[in-house]
Amino acid sequence: MSVLTSPRGKVEVVHCRRTESQDIYCIKNLIRKFTQKLFGSLNIIYLLEKANLAITLHNDHEEIMAQATFLDYPNWNVTKQDDWVSVFQELDSEIPCTPLNTLFMHLFVAVDEYSVGCCKEIIRTVFKAVPDLHFIFLIVPSYMSLGSTLITVFNQVGNIPSLVYDEDFTVHVCHRHSHYPQLYIRKARVEDHDDLMPIFLHHDTILKETYGEYFLAELIEAQDEENHAVVCEVEGVAVGFMSLCSRVNLQLLHECFDLGPFHGLCTPHPSDVLEPSPELSAQGIPDTELRSSSQDSQKIVKELRETASMEAKESTQGKVTEEAPKEDALAPVQSESSSEAEDTEQLSQDYSTDSRYSVSNTSSASISLPKETSSFRPIYRGASAAFCIQLFCIDEKYEARSLDFMNFVFSLFPDKDFCIISLPHLTPEFVLVQNFVKIVPFNNCTLDQDLYVFHRAGLLKTINIRLATVSDSPGVENLISTLMLNRSILEDLKKYNEARRDPDGTPLQAFVAEVAGQVVGIAVIRNEMDIEYIRSHYNIEDFIYFSHHQREEHGHLYHFALNPIFRHYTKFFLKEILRLGFKSCLYYPVYPQSTEGKVQSPSAHSLTSALHFLVPVRPRRQIVYPLEKLGINAPSKEVSKDPLGYALNHTNRKLTLEPKITVNAKIVVVGASTVGISFLETLVFCSHLKFSNLTLISTHGLPGKKLLGTEQRKFLASDHCFNDKDHALMSLCSWVNVVVGKMTAIDRAAKQVIVSREDIVLYDHLILCTGQQYQVPCPTGADISQHPTNREVAHSGLRRYTGPVPCNHFTLNNEEDCLKALTWIRNNSITAEGNVIVYGNTIDTYTTVETLLNLGVRGSYIHLVQHPPTSIITCINNYTVEGALEDALRAAGVTVYHDALLAQWNDGLDPNPIRSASFTTPTKPFKLPCSVFFSFCEKNVDYETFKAFNDACLVYDGRLVIDSNFHTNDIAIRAAGPLTKFSNRYYCNEWTHSSFNSKEIGFQLAAAMLNLFDPTLEPATEPPADLDRLIPMYKGAKIKGGILPGSYHYLHVAKPAIPTPLEVQMAQPDFGSEIVTGNARHGTYFRIHINKYKMVETITCFSRAPFPASNYIRLFGQHEQVLNNLCARYEDGLVPDLYSYFTEPWCMALFHDRFIDLRKELRQILSSKEEENFPSIDEIARQIEDEEINLREKPRKYLERVFQETIYKPLVKKSILDFLRYNHYHLPMYAWPGII
Repeated sequence: MSVLTSPRGKVEVVHCRRTESQDIYCIKNLIRKFTQKLFGSLNIIYLLEKANLAITLHNDHEEIMAQATFLDYPNWNVTKQDDWVSVFQELDSEIPCTPLNTLFMHLFVAVDEYSVGCCKEIIRTVFKAVPDLHFIFLIVPSYMSLGSTLITVFNQVGNIPSLVYDEDFTVHVCHRHSHYPQLYIRKARVEDHDDLMPIFLHHDTILKETYGEYFLAELIEAQDEENHAVVCEVEGVAVGFMSLCSRVNLQLLHECFDLGPFHGLCTPHPSDVLEPSPELSAQGIPDTELRSSSQDSQKIVKELRETASMEAKESTQGKVTEEAPKEDALAPVQSESSSEAEDTEQLSQDYSTDSRYSVSNTSSASISLPKETSSFRPIYRGASAAFCIQLFCIDEKYEARSLDFMNFVFSLFPDKDFCIISLPHLTPEFVLVQNFVKIVPFNNCTLDQDLYVFHRAGLLKTINIRLATVSDSPGVENLISTLMLNRSILEDLKKYNEARRDPDGTPLQAFVAEVAGQVVGIAVIRNEMDIEYIRSHYNIEDFIYFSHHQREEHGHLYHFALNPIFRHYTKFFLKEILRLGFKSCLYYPVYPQSTEGKVQSPSAHSLTSALHFLVPVRPRRQIVYPLEKLGINAPSKEVSKDPLGYALNHTNRKLTLEPKITVNAKIVVVGASTVGISFLETLVFCSHLKFSNLTLISTHGLPGKKLLGTEQRKFLASDHCFNDKDHALMSLCSWVNVVVGKMTAIDRAAKQVIVSREDIVLYDHLILCTGQQYQVPCPTGADISQHPTNREVAHSGLRRYTGPVPCNHFTLNNEEDCLKALTWIRNNSITAEGNVIVYGNTIDTYTTVETLLNLGVRGSYIHLVQHPPTSIITCINNYTVEGALEDALRAAGVTVYHDALLAQWNDGLDPNPIRSASFTTPTKPFKLPCSVFFSFCEKNVDYETFKAFNDACLVYDGRLVIDSNFHTNDIAIRAAGPLTKFSNRYYCNEWTHSSFNSKEIGFQLAAAMLNLFDPTLEPATEPPADLDRLIPMYKGAKIKGGILPGSYHYLHVAKPAIPTPLEVQMAQPDFGSEIVTGNARHGTYFRIHINKYKMVETITCFSRAPFPASNYIRLFGQHEQVLNNLCARYEDGLVPDLYSYFTEPWCMALFHDRFIDLRKELRQILSSKEEENFPSIDEIARQIEDEEINLREKPRKYLERVFQETIYKPLVKKSILDFLRYNHYHLPMYAWPGII
């Protein structure tokens, strides 16, 4: 925020932000003829799409005061964008401009009255936002003056010709030191105390309370050879402070953090043990284990130090001295970049669950955690090469220049090469540590601190990105020698050097990053040849305007490796790839490990630490097209082909200078339920946030492993929230640490979760979403020889089975359980002979019976035993469908028993294995032989999970008790899903999270958490006291489906509601109507319930033929008139079959993933757009409702007439046509004016 004063004395408070698309209209209005003469005729949308940085200045009323756009190459075509450096360095050798420290102004507009103040404020903001920036160039025609505004900040440098235009152009420059200069750093003095204390007290008073009022003066006075204190000074006033110490507890750091890439922060020593003994190697040490070369290290570090200090002595704005190439100057690169190599091995989705802690792609940005298949740790015997920052504070106004400290502090420790700092997890990453490398902790680390490292060589500003040459091959080979996919990278580099393209003709480009003559990075890109598929299957238009990018401007990142010393230059490397490669976008896919085929092989791409500088792109839900019915009107094959199944990551020119906010808080999710996965998905796809400490504790790791292969039939019913393809498209394992194990205890005081009774996982925020599981039933123990009935038997439903679980007893709760059961059935020849008992009365019993029949088990060997229902509502809740199911079971030969209670296994003898099972009924008991027993009794919270809650003193009342904001009685522990119930103070025991869509619950849980971490969100306000007593109501549909006996495909979609028998619902006066076509027994049944507001409220499909379930789910919540006046057509007998009706071309738009956006846009038009002296449609409807208007016609007729006669009809029409035109690649079956 700044205050501007106009020449006439008017005052305006202004704020800076990134330019947004809605600013374009106002920007155009600020363009004058003089502006066009200075900058040329510009397409503003196109310019903003290609800009590296665009800044908007607005006042308190959100009125735009000024805007400026900056790119990393000159305008007016004075040079090619990849070859401007030499031209500008020749122009003035006193200006050492490089791609790292230079931007070009391509547009500036402002309100005339405040233009000078706005210009200076924007320039200051740009220098503050880009710390490495030192020069902003402005190029204008030589016959033009800059005007009274720009001349206040720019100075003329010289003239250069244009490649396109006849006239010459004048170059002007703006220097950093005139607006946001580098800080002067010096040793601290005691008299700095008074300047610094207000800064410390502004942030925290703990130090003063702990060490006294003059702790800072005492710290400054205590300086010696090991302890130093430095300050940064502005105009004689100290505005920042740093306390440093050379004593570092390296033993503790070696125990807790993987410091292999940095040689343990020690100087090399002949006695260092860097590799395991041959015996350990034989046990499976990965060949990618980091290796540090120690033989040349003494010389290397010395030369590195000399190189860094040489550059440090040069003013960035002075003349740069020539640096002689040193062949070994950065030789540590080969070992230190191997941390990047670790990433390469682990970026493909690793589903290994061999170890208790299966950690894939740690969310740390640059160094990936080695797989600890052995307990070997390197032993370093050299002297410490690190010093630490003990205390750091700086005035917020100068925080962006924090890195200015580093040159000076390294000069205080000439024998040290590493600066380290440790921070509590909950500390937001400030500017200084954003230039450090975050070190990955070992699995057994229990420190509540994050460790950051900065190498002396990171101060070098001479990093140069260029196209690779043949002579770079040895340097690249040395750099990537420890990478698993080094051959793939070298082969691509060879292709580039030989032909500049692949054998199939795809253009190929290779780039190297070079410092002091040494290769420190390599990147390989190809032209993205499948961009139509990417556009139609991923939401890349969340980040770009697709139509403003040429096909050849889309690049595909195949390889990226950068020495971690220079990790803070990753975005600069990506920016240079785009500039030098003439690209505007880069895409990087992460394939699931299970994918086969050359095209989808994970080895086609090396894993990259740049992943965390890219943004993950949400996959798009696809329409299931009736291709035969559409014929020539079907989408292209690029759009309609089967998904390739990779997770997509992206960057573009706009994102190269946009920082991500890193959240280091330890967020631990217990349970890979739908709620937990939805929660993690929401956090991961927050593109402006980077959650670096997400952990999932799950018995079987992440779901989506396709354990059952491509078999269509599953043992368990589906909730249609996530399937295997969805998990592949998300690639959560790229962002989430996975701990394979079971939570057995919670230590709330220490904020620890105990996993499998021995291992510890620390948390700052604990998310419990373990759900409910089928439990082993507890037999009543009744002796059926006494012929007891259910009434005479003590009900055991509340008793827990504590005996050994028989080997042929299965409770199926997830895909792993299903695979285990399937394997057992096949290995024990159950399909040929042997009785199968399926016990329970949930929908999963029906899907399991169908799966068994499909596996070849004869129906006469299957016994479906249904225990007494706990409610009058059945799992299907539709007599028509249930009747068809009973007929199908009867036809298959499956015997069904009703109201049966399990009495005994093996007549009360040893139940392992189960050979017979006895049951009681309301009449007479019965006994069945048994080869395998499936139990689907009522779900409940797992006992060990309950015990963990109970021992931790979390309030539990049948389920874990939460409030309306997901909190348990511990503020650091939240819970969601079927595991929970609302507190009794809400007086709504009928409503629980089980009543709602689990995916929506997970999303809302994440939204509640984001208020803690996302500074772009408005602070959450406490609800009024009376509203705090209301539970939140979620609107997403509850869905269940599967394949039932008789090979019936079943889908049921309904609004969240307290379960009620269908007959009772239909008897209500406000029920609405239902539309039913087909016959359940024939497998053509389709039922839609339309509520009294004419909205689709329930959908039931029961068909022998497969149907597009994802399409039908989109019908929920639509108005019947949107469905082509469905009710009227049905009443007229024009809809004999709903299955056929919803394959007609007109309804494809309803299934489009952006149709909901169209509805919102139309709603916005009707509610906010107004004609002069005429209210909006929304306002008219309200006036009619309140009887403020006396109508002579029916309200509906009146509203229709207003719609036709005012601006609303053309606006709505234009919006719909724009939607169809923009999404034509998905919806080619629609025509619009001008298409013919």
